Amino acid sequence: MSRDTFADIITSIRNADMNRKGRVRIRSTKITETFVTILLREGFIQNARKHQERNKNFLVLTLRHRRNRKGSYIKILNLKQVSRPGLRIYSNYQRLPRILGGMGIAILSTSQGIMTDREARLKRIGGEILCYIW
Repeated sequence: MSRDTFADIITSIRNADMNRKGRVRIRSTKITETFVTILLREGFIQNARKHQERNKNFLVLTLRHRRNRKGSYIKILNLKQVSRPGLRIYSNYQRLPRILGGMGIAILSTSQGIMTDREARLKRIGGEILCYIW
């Protein structure tokens, strides 16, 4: 794992989704737990549970997949990392982007914690844009 934990989370979820895996296991930290609760609350993942193995805590995520009538796979989760350690992207609450006209979400790191763009607009605070999910 690299020093950019948020990129590791996004990459592992994206890879599991592309490979049609039903579950993802990621390291449990405060950042990952708040990110997973946002994904769970917004309906992008189906379930999340804690798992402990050799004194290390993990989160096991159950991804949500759709199948059409013919049984082929349709990708649901699209994640795009915006801010990274070499280039931080900040925005105030008035200029927060609307992803797909409000269908997707942007996740922000603010002074009051990690939250979605809708919550940041309601609280009238800006912050670092971490990723887009649609």
